Amino acid sequence: MNEHRRRGPMGGHGHGMAAGEKAKDFKGSMKKLFRYMERYKVRFCFMFLFAVAGTIFSIVGPKILGKATTELFHGLVAKVSGTGSIDFKKIGMILLWTLGLYLVSACFSFIQGLVMTGISNDVTYNLRKDISKKLNRLPMDYFESRTNGEILSRVTNDVDTLQMSLNQSMTQLITSVTTLIGVFVMMLSINVWMTLAALLILPVSMVIIQTVMRHSQKYFQAQQKYLGEVNGQIEENFGGHNVVKVFNKENDVVEEFEKDNKMLYESAWKSQFFSGMMMPIMQFVGNLGYVMVALLGGIFAIKGSIEVGDIQSFFQYIRNFTQPVQQIAQVTNLLQSSAAASERVFEFLEEKEEEQLVEHPVDVASLSGEVQFEHVKFGYNPDKIIIHDFSAEVKDGQKIAIVGPTGAGKTTMVKLLMRFYDINGGSIKIDGHDVKDFNRSQLREMFGMVLQDTWLFSGTIRENIRYGRLDATDEEIIEAAKAAHIHNFIMQQPGGYDMILDEETSNISQGQKQLLTIARAILADNRILILDEATSSVDTRTEMQIQKAMDNLMKGRTSFVIAHRLSTIKDADLILVMKDGDIIEQGNHEELLSAKGFYAELYNSQFEKTE
Repeated sequence: MNEHRRRGPMGGHGHGMAAGEKAKDFKGSMKKLFRYMERYKVRFCFMFLFAVAGTIFSIVGPKILGKATTELFHGLVAKVSGTGSIDFKKIGMILLWTLGLYLVSACFSFIQGLVMTGISNDVTYNLRKDISKKLNRLPMDYFESRTNGEILSRVTNDVDTLQMSLNQSMTQLITSVTTLIGVFVMMLSINVWMTLAALLILPVSMVIIQTVMRHSQKYFQAQQKYLGEVNGQIEENFGGHNVVKVFNKENDVVEEFEKDNKMLYESAWKSQFFSGMMMPIMQFVGNLGYVMVALLGGIFAIKGSIEVGDIQSFFQYIRNFTQPVQQIAQVTNLLQSSAAASERVFEFLEEKEEEQLVEHPVDVASLSGEVQFEHVKFGYNPDKIIIHDFSAEVKDGQKIAIVGPTGAGKTTMVKLLMRFYDINGGSIKIDGHDVKDFNRSQLREMFGMVLQDTWLFSGTIRENIRYGRLDATDEEIIEAAKAAHIHNFIMQQPGGYDMILDEETSNISQGQKQLLTIARAILADNRILILDEATSSVDTRTEMQIQKAMDNLMKGRTSFVIAHRLSTIKDADLILVMKDGDIIEQGNHEELLSAKGFYAELYNSQFEKTE
């Protein structure tokens, strides 16, 4: 595996923060999230109004119930003293009013829950859509410096965490704050001193919440980080399961996984431990306030300065007063999860993009396939140049072979030609136009590509071939398959062209995968072809058949063929011999052999081995 890619963006698994990295700002993450959600502000307003209205109706209920309790108490006293009786009709009317209030409150709560569910789902839907678009605008080095699983974790785990937290926390926060304010007003209307006693729990509660948040936020961040790393390892290990088995690396893989899994366990345990502390502590503080109010209520009742029903109402309110404080404490845990997840999501969305469009793009419709490399200089890292001075001129319709030892820069030149990377010096031109003068998408429309590493997706064979040109007819697909010498194989399969390739395309051989990608390139019918070891996974006879099909395909088109088996490129119009990032020889096969240089050594060594 690519070591740089395996270790991810931190340059190592680095259990903990990388050097110089500081903890992200909780408020900053939440601000980014709320700015993103500004498009839903109208629906938020409706949700807020319904939440507030529903809460207010539920808050008034205990006060009215208190009147029913007072009425019942006075009726019992009058009946015992023989001066009257219990007015059940009046009590019944009060209870009906209370029931009506609670029904209206329930309806408002249902509506606000429905609106908030819609908002949270829309937010995550649009986030995934933005992430999907972002993926297509990111430079190639972003993907080559991170594991697939780590990127996937941002699209799935982090967005899912965000959705769950939003759906639960926003309505709960609004309801809790409204309840806190409403209950405070209702308690004041009953008794000021008892209300002041209840307020003593607030500063204690705020100190507890702030302390726990300060200690737990870093663990929530670490939890999301290591979840991404664990996903990356699982994705790579399952994808390369055969390689792991062949090299007996099962124990090493398990050991490496255990390290990150342990870090995930520890960060998750600590974050949940700190967040779990809030509720029991807040309940204890709330119970202390409850006891204080009970003592004061008894004293005021003895003095006759408060009604029995008011005490009963106040007890309900003090319980309702401590409950939203506990809920706010719980919501802060969800908000910390939201902050940690949104931090990773928006970090991804804010990644530097490659420039897609230019101000006056060159029209590719009338271009042919002339390519000029003029003193090209490039390094994946600007401080480490690997291609120093590459120059070559390719005529339209020529077949150009690029050969050389591993690491010479052959595939890198192809990446530069398609502008997967921008060069550090010199220029690459197509028909005299610098590749920087093209829109990237239009530039890449000129190229058809077959790589050594095949890429097929889960779907039918027909769909995989049609991917080269989506508007192709079934007849054109069949013709392309015949040209790639894969038609007979397809017809022998159950379902023929409608045979489903599984997720890992493991139900066909590597050589057959290669033939399908070649058929896809034939169908695309591009002006310039790039074949990077395209026949390396097929047997000799099939290679000869494909070579004939490729020769027909490449007629009239500029073709770049990267090859290690030099016997396959003897008929090339121009062979570029690369070593250490530079062209050291160029010419056709006969010229290079007669020069008895590096190419001749490579060719003769292969020939001797075949003998």
